[in-house]
Amino acid sequence: MQWRGLRGSGNVEDRRGGGIGLGHIGAGGGIIGVLFLIARAFLTGDTSGLEQMQNQGQGQPMSQQEQAAQDSMAQFVSVVLAETEDVWGQVFKSQHETYIDPKLVLFSNATQSGCGFASAATGPFYCPEDQKVYIDLSFYNELKNRFGASGDFAEAYVIAHEVGHHVQNLMGTADKLAQIRQRVGEEEYNKYSVAMELQADFLAGVWAHYENQTKHTLDPGDIDEALKAASAIGDDKIQMQSQGYVVPESFTHGTSQQRAYWFKRGYDTGDINQGNTFAELGLR
Repeated sequence: MQWRGLRGSGNVEDRRGGGIGLGHIGAGGGIIGVLFLIARAFLTGDTSGLEQMQNQGQGQPMSQQEQAAQDSMAQFVSVVLAETEDVWGQVFKSQHETYIDPKLVLFSNATQSGCGFASAATGPFYCPEDQKVYIDLSFYNELKNRFGASGDFAEAYVIAHEVGHHVQNLMGTADKLAQIRQRVGEEEYNKYSVAMELQADFLAGVWAHYENQTKHTLDPGDIDEALKAASAIGDDKIQMQSQGYVVPESFTHGTSQQRAYWFKRGYDTGDINQGNTFAELGLR
């Protein structure tokens, strides 16, 4: 992605180096241990492991080289956020609506969000309560080294997906899902959660469509990078890596194939009306 020289967003809140510290992971834990805790939290709702990590104290300081890499990544994230602001501002304007920019919070290890405790171990997420995207940049190391999804547009896809959740929030979809959650059981709600996540993938694809069409910033291979990233974090692949088997009824984000399909559909059509994942999954 040709991002250098483009404007950064003024909506980035940098909390790196402050707030709650999770500390370093004990010997033998590493990224694999973190992924296990992520999977357990998603599958069972048991966050005790993450809470234990919170109590381990402050993390080790970064080297100058690591700090420089983090700062470059922070600049990249700021530019990608600005690009989503431009695209979604125009898309909403074309539909006679006003786009409200989200905030993006950079943090190290852990912080507080409007939706509660935010940990690096939980990965990037969007909180509709405060309309902020939260990300610890160390996630990108996991995306590359553990899941094999490298490249700057793979990283841009992550931001675009979370901004997609913000778009859903502005469109009222998040409120509808919250209401549904009050009246259905967990297994049934998981189906709606999958539809919600796949629609965010679709919206990330819509952003990429207009980013390339109007800004011409995409390089050859960028879409393949995003598709690889979407596939890498499918529920089926994560469950197989973390526990050795797949439990479809516990899926909350969709399979690798579904996630790649909906991103590509958004990119190919650029039509926000083509992303009714709820209807296509047989949900009302």
